[in-house]
Amino acid sequence: MNTYDLCCIGHITLDKVVTPKNTVHMPGGTSFYFAHGISQLDTANIQLITALAPSEMQAVEDIRAKGIDVEVLPSEHSVYFENIYGDNPDNRSQRVLAKAAPFTVDGLKEARARVFHLGSLLADDFSLDVIQYLSKRGRISMDVQGYLREVRGEQVYAIDWTEKEEALKHVHILKANEHETEVLTHCSDPYKAARKLAALGVKEVLLTLGSNGSLIYAEGEFYKIPAYRATEIVDATGCGDTYMAGYLYMRNKGASYEEAGCFAAAMCTLKLQKSGPFSGTIADVEHIVRVNSHNTISA
Repeated sequence: MNTYDLCCIGHITLDKVVTPKNTVHMPGGTSFYFAHGISQLDTANIQLITALAPSEMQAVEDIRAKGIDVEVLPSEHSVYFENIYGDNPDNRSQRVLAKAAPFTVDGLKEARARVFHLGSLLADDFSLDVIQYLSKRGRISMDVQGYLREVRGEQVYAIDWTEKEEALKHVHILKANEHETEVLTHCSDPYKAARKLAALGVKEVLLTLGSNGSLIYAEGEFYKIPAYRATEIVDATGCGDTYMAGYLYMRNKGASYEEAGCFAAAMCTLKLQKSGPFSGTIADVEHIVRVNSHNTISA
């Protein structure tokens, strides 16, 4: 049985994206943006595991057509998100109109990878048992957003993650935005918050700070990553997933934390300039990094 370098696990969603300029209906979710983003960089030894209704299988076939192996777990429904953005792309309101089946240990028995990236969208997507199980098979990378979002009716409410102290012992790489970071750590200073998350066991802490760039904390060092200026801001949906695709791609190639962060940030800049998933090239990303400067900050 093949052991993948990287396996992304997460729901492909139906997304209604409303911006000041237009309204678009399209597939979405961590796994969708991650898979499409990384397919522009590399498809060798990468897997996606998702769960969605049969009516949304075209989204899976489109990803397979890009050369990525996709395993589909059964689900009666797909996750259906409505995302509404104002003039500031850092601000978003959400509703959830349908939910898919959660991921389970039984459903992931055959999963084999060096790194598992868990793209949680809602609080019950991945149980603590799933995290513990997969951590024995590879390193866990996680976007924490879903653990901090609970659906009541159709509305999405911010919650704390009650099992975070036990779960984060098993997480190697954690990504959170500034709002999620404050909920997780009860700390508004990203430097202090990063140290708190590291103290819980996370080896690579990635804090995305919107237009203020991102902050990486690993092995006792901070790396301040810039947000490269976009020529036009069209659609911010999926930027965090695009960041993780770039970061994990570069780390898998042996890049440093800072190199991986800058590459990931440049991918986000290109993603912002178009609706839909990242569609640029490695050369496009490297050009943005090359023409901009960045700084490394010691702890």
